[in-house]
Amino acid sequence: MSVNKDRQHVLVLPEDDANRQVANGFYNEVPWNRQRQMQVLSVARGWVNVLDIFRLVHVPEMRRYLTRFIVLLIDFDNQQAGRLQQARDSVPGDLTDRVFILGALSEPEFLKPILGSYEEIGAKLAKDCREDSDDAWGHALLQHNAHELVRLRQYVFPLLFPTA
Repeated sequence: MSVNKDRQHVLVLPEDDANRQVANGFYNEVPWNRQRQMQVLSVARGWVNVLDIFRLVHVPEMRRYLTRFIVLLIDFDNQQAGRLQQARDSVPGDLTDRVFILGALSEPEFLKPILGSYEEIGAKLAKDCREDSDDAWGHALLQHNAHELVRLRQYVFPLLFPTA
């Protein structure tokens, strides 16, 4: 289902199918009346392609839709500092507050033995967001996302998980 572009919404651009499944698991935990405010996009087929698609397609659209947020969901392949810097360098200065770069330190496959299937991983990450906890986000392969998580809690989570 596509988002309502005239309302605040978040897109998730996954690098590969594993990340897409994690994002879908997260999406499935978003309350039904907020699901139109999140969309998991097609797989980009590589982290470099995520950055290229973001620059070519989503940067112009984000400038048109000022209520849009985007999560670039990539594997850091144990190269977190360099890869994160390359991804950040792809984000124009006027969009930095609305772009989030997340991913497993290595690959999502290494989270499965502890956190379950990809969709279960996504569901556990959503539960952490909903309950303001770090049970899954605190995993050694995810804890490097802490800075982005703070920003997500400020801008995106209230959109998807409003308090009563």
